[in-house]
Amino acid sequence: MDLLLQEATLADAALIAAMTRQAWSGRVAPSSSGHGESEERVAADLQAGGGLILMIDEAPAGSVRWLPADGESAVWEIVRMGILPAWRGRQLSEHLLEAVIHQAQQSDIAELRLAVRHDQPRLLDLYAAYGFELAPELEYAHANPAEPAPVMMRRVLKR
Repeated sequence: MDLLLQEATLADAALIAAMTRQAWSGRVAPSSSGHGESEERVAADLQAGGGLILMIDEAPAGSVRWLPADGESAVWEIVRMGILPAWRGRQLSEHLLEAVIHQAQQSDIAELRLAVRHDQPRLLDLYAAYGFELAPELEYAHANPAEPAPVMMRRVLKR
């Protein structure tokens, strides 16, 4: 199995949108906005922040994006991380997470944040293993008002 992480470009927006919808299908509540992910939304996210595509044997297997937190240029929010169904169960999301952490460190980012949906509590342990801590004082800026608020986590990279 040959893994490659490549930086996402605007030309990848349609692919990432389709992968996000596929990754969310059957895994995340139908009310999640990820099910309606659009090429335009992905392109806007890539322009504001960045993203990575995980390739396995030259085929796309997953993706992740990050955005600057509202009003905090040295803080990134990790968003829309997902692995396609055919590749699940192989701890591949860890490669994406590690790559974002590395990219943030290289970019002199002070802190990473992410939101964990209320119906995905198993992810709390995964993120904790990578140094993320619960941050109940934070609010997720993109929360769906029709759902319970997600659990916020943060990892401080430099003080």
